[in-house]
Amino acid sequence: MSKKNIKGGEFLVKETLAEDVFIPEEFNEEQRMMAQTCSDFVDTQVIPVVDQLDKHDRELLTKLMKDAGELGIFGVSIPEEYEGFGQNFVTSMLTNEEMGRSFSFAVAFSAHSGIGTLPILYYGTKEQKEKYLPKLVTGEYIGAYCLTEPDAGSDPNSGKSKAELIEDGKHYKMNGVKMWITNGGIADVLIVFAKVGDDKNLTAFIVDSKSEGVTIGAEEEKMGIRGSSTVQIYFNDVMVPAENMLGDRNGGFKIALYILNLGRIKLGAAVLGGAKGILGNAINYANERKQFGKKISSFGAIQYKIAEMAIQIFAGASLTYRVSQNVDDEKDALIASGMQKDKADIEAIRQYAIEASIVKVFDSEALDYVADEGVQIYGGMGYSAETPVEKAYRDARINRIFEGTNEINRMVIVGEILKRAFKGEIDLLNPATAVAKELMGIPDFGSSSMDYFEEKKKYLVNFKKTILMISGAALQKFGKKLNDEQELLFNAANMLIFTYAAESMMLRVEKLSKMYDENKIGVYKDMLDVFMYDVAYKINKEGVDGINSFAEGDEQMGMLMGMKRFTKVEGVNVIAARRRIAAKLIDDNKYNF
Repeated sequence: MSKKNIKGGEFLVKETLAEDVFIPEEFNEEQRMMAQTCSDFVDTQVIPVVDQLDKHDRELLTKLMKDAGELGIFGVSIPEEYEGFGQNFVTSMLTNEEMGRSFSFAVAFSAHSGIGTLPILYYGTKEQKEKYLPKLVTGEYIGAYCLTEPDAGSDPNSGKSKAELIEDGKHYKMNGVKMWITNGGIADVLIVFAKVGDDKNLTAFIVDSKSEGVTIGAEEEKMGIRGSSTVQIYFNDVMVPAENMLGDRNGGFKIALYILNLGRIKLGAAVLGGAKGILGNAINYANERKQFGKKISSFGAIQYKIAEMAIQIFAGASLTYRVSQNVDDEKDALIASGMQKDKADIEAIRQYAIEASIVKVFDSEALDYVADEGVQIYGGMGYSAETPVEKAYRDARINRIFEGTNEINRMVIVGEILKRAFKGEIDLLNPATAVAKELMGIPDFGSSSMDYFEEKKKYLVNFKKTILMISGAALQKFGKKLNDEQELLFNAANMLIFTYAAESMMLRVEKLSKMYDENKIGVYKDMLDVFMYDVAYKINKEGVDGINSFAEGDEQMGMLMGMKRFTKVEGVNVIAARRRIAAKLIDDNKYNF
């Protein structure tokens, strides 16, 4: 049977089967070899020099970028005709994850291979691709993406940079300032966004960083990711050849939005790699450090932290690779229907913009939790710059700001679902109406003979009902003014994030249950049990807060009763479950899921 690929956001109203999702345990040998190449590069060439990188050593950073290019790491998803390997999206995500352990170098790598290169691949002319892509892939050129301005951050289309077509019709004269430009101090090729004339929207251009009038600012002194180059770039009457316009005039904002979606999901993979690296170090330390005559890994408080760090990473990986395969499947379906490959790439990412934002928010916040607890496990040593967790803690914080703040992404998650519902792309009305009717009827307590996964699926169906219930009532209450109720939208976004994460985790464990015997699958079920138990209470809290913010009287009472009913789960001995999870991690002396 062919795989059923649900559209973006439809997870809220449609069931996904375990056999239709991709899980990390299914990586093939070629993919694992590529990942190992990245891992070896990080361990042998990056980790030994991270302290030197943190001193703004541009020469060293440039050398590492060139070395990565020579290994082919930049070209994983670039077509072979441009010196790449032509691998699928899932493979590029895996290599991004492996590079995520490389501290601030991961930022330089991701900026170059993602936002510094892919706009040309997806929007460039044949001539632009042939001129730039092979050199970007091999590392001969280093790329940077210039969108943010002093007064244009979360609202990039408000940028003031200008590009005026001069009389000869062969050049645009560019003026403006860009800030927070990753790789700006080492870049050869700049993707720059500016408005032409009185245009409403941005236009993108490819600019040579060595052009007359381009001035590279000093390195920013940052809290973390100090080894990556971050600068302001000034454009003063820079002459840009007309043929260097990227995409269509007025089309830059669309390019920016697409690249943001792509950057969000790829960031999710990178921070997973970072989180795994932190957890690995924390487990090693806990197995070596002794207090009161015992290894600290034998203490319940430390075991709780190790287990919970692993659960968050496992959930993040489950949802990240689930949607990554969705992107590949959608792209393949679009190409089979006759769409050009470049356009199919763009449309496939656009289709899963909702899930891309979920990946970004969940994974970046999981990394923050893991980094914080990593420092705590190290204790006083964790505050010392001599330890890897101190650097990781500082580096982690930027990821909740990169690629659109997590607040903006929460708005995107809910806003995009509602927009698609209004367009008729997702049917929310009928499911929401059905939930409203159910609230008026006699509760269905289900069967006591449900098996393990049937019970979990029932929980997930009910979690989705809470979202539909609150969304439907809030829309009736506020209409189009709902966009102004940001706190309520955050409640809904968190409920969606928790539900998508729990469902992704459940589907992964269900698929693994057909691959592993009962002894081996036990610890995976422990992780799922703990996560879903915790999520039920979190969804309840978000939902109750949301209801109390706008509902009154009988409506409020009815929905609060619905929240209680739909978030009811069986009790779990989470202490015992976390101890079993921690025991495996401590015995393996690493994260090995």
